[in-house]
Amino acid sequence: MAGHYDSEKTMDSHHEAPAYRKPHTQMSIGQYIATRIPSLKPPMNKAPNPFKLLAMLNFQQWMFFLVGFLAWSWDAFDFFTVSLTVTQLGEQFGKENSQITWGITLVLMFRSVGSVLFGIAADRYGRKWPFVVNNLLFIVLELGTGFCNTYKQFLACRALFGIAMGGLYGNAAATALEDCPEAARGLISGMLQQGYAFGYLLATAFARGLVDTTSHGWRPLYWFGACPPVLIIIFRLCLPETKSFRDRAAVRHANGNITNTFLAEGKVALKRHWLLLIYLVLLMAGFNFMSHGSQDIYPLMIENQYNFSANAVTVTQVVANLGAMTGGTIIGFCSQIFGRRFSIIFISIIGGALLYPYTFVSNKSIMAAAFFEQFCVQGAWGVIPIHLMELSPGSFRTFVVGTSYQLGNLVSSASSTIETTIGERFPLPPKGKTKRYEYGKVICIFMGCVFAYVILLALVGPENLGQKFDVAHDRDLAEAAGDAPLRAVAGGVDDDTSSGSDRGAEKRDTKV
Repeated sequence: MAGHYDSEKTMDSHHEAPAYRKPHTQMSIGQYIATRIPSLKPPMNKAPNPFKLLAMLNFQQWMFFLVGFLAWSWDAFDFFTVSLTVTQLGEQFGKENSQITWGITLVLMFRSVGSVLFGIAADRYGRKWPFVVNNLLFIVLELGTGFCNTYKQFLACRALFGIAMGGLYGNAAATALEDCPEAARGLISGMLQQGYAFGYLLATAFARGLVDTTSHGWRPLYWFGACPPVLIIIFRLCLPETKSFRDRAAVRHANGNITNTFLAEGKVALKRHWLLLIYLVLLMAGFNFMSHGSQDIYPLMIENQYNFSANAVTVTQVVANLGAMTGGTIIGFCSQIFGRRFSIIFISIIGGALLYPYTFVSNKSIMAAAFFEQFCVQGAWGVIPIHLMELSPGSFRTFVVGTSYQLGNLVSSASSTIETTIGERFPLPPKGKTKRYEYGKVICIFMGCVFAYVILLALVGPENLGQKFDVAHDRDLAEAAGDAPLRAVAGGVDDDTSSGSDRGAEKRDTKV
């Protein structure tokens, strides 16, 4: 595929491949640095009709996408329940807002533990059962949060909840994208990532309907949050493992010792990709600072600083998340045309330019700024699922995607606490007994720094646009398992995971 900057590329025999299109693992440091600017040039891949791209997915691939999307959406729903009930929780437990946001911080901190545990389990034993266990824990711990009576119980539940939530992202991404036709990856990645915004939107809507509308106060939102994972579990139980994982498991089985082969794959991946793994954590720290810094206390800002009513807060958040879903889908699709890094950098620059109206407009016109700011934030995020998948070692795809994401969450875990704590240094005239603070100024400065960091990391990082996910193209697996087991399995594996006419359509759409 044109634009495959850092992975192997088939060129006409009469032309030499540009230096910046060599695999990044084969470059010296100096050569790599010299390629960062030239490799940003958009490859301008053919832009197929998005509806034709969606038609490439067969029924099973759509079901894999849908179950991953739903799980990721409800992961976001459960996370944002605390953001949307900060005031009520503070009154319940007699704490300041900055103390309640430690419930958000603990979830982010402990998610990295879950990503390691469930990521390794999913790469070793399959995507299905770790996914089911994740959702069972969601049910138990979300119910538990709804029955908390003390601040310590609340923090303990959210910390344990973080472990459960941490294991889901990598598994959802692998389930949804592993078998996805190559040409449709950017669009499907953008759609998958918007499960986060969709979950936030649902949380906002249900919070308005369930919080402080009964004698139980904030608790019904958490009780309700424990119900949909039951349906998601049933859905996943009806689906098999992904084809990509089944082929990988077959290679391990053909090698004679599944566990030893799996451990050998881990050694190869660490030896070859340790620097890349560090980079992905740093990149995801920036992305998580970007999302949490712009979203977690935004409802609090417009309610506390700008005196928005509960209805106005709900409408603003719905508008913002509609912008997020639109942006993620569009920019994810565009990344297949312009490249992953270029798309991230371009939309981050636009997002930085919109920070002032996003945080300083004090009337309902701020809804327009919220729409376009979250269009940019989640637009950049729309590229991330497939960008991480293409960069990750095949044998540890779930672990690397999930752990880099969650370690980034760990680094950024104090976002809301930092913003509320610093914001309380800028008091405004109180409204009755309610203390008010200038949170907007803090969000604006904080996010300006974050956008600059993300742009820099995307600029210096690698890209594997068009990376193959099948075992036949996995050099790490070939080294760990040997050529014979790989040939035995790969001999019956087509390079495309789609079937029939879908394969022909994919090949036509990806040629330049």
